[in-house]
Amino acid sequence: MSRDAVQSSGTAGGPVIHLVVNGDGREVPPETTVAGLLVELGLEGRPVLVERNGDALFPRDFAVTALGDGDRVEIVRMVAGG
Repeated sequence: MSRDAVQSSGTAGGPVIHLVVNGDGREVPPETTVAGLLVELGLEGRPVLVERNGDALFPRDFAVTALGDGDRVEIVRMVAGG
């Protein structure tokens, strides 16, 4: 299926794309960026590692990396401790 394909309508009636985030299916609006996904997940501003389709992303790229239908995203929170 094409990355630009719209799969279905969300609960608000708008188009959505389907992602797999840490192994779980998730629907988001088209044009959602990695930064937008982090906001939706409540992780904005927190130290995280993000991988999209097997490629690690630099934090500076989160705001400009658009997600596409079928993307697989892995997010790992970094936790310090002793």
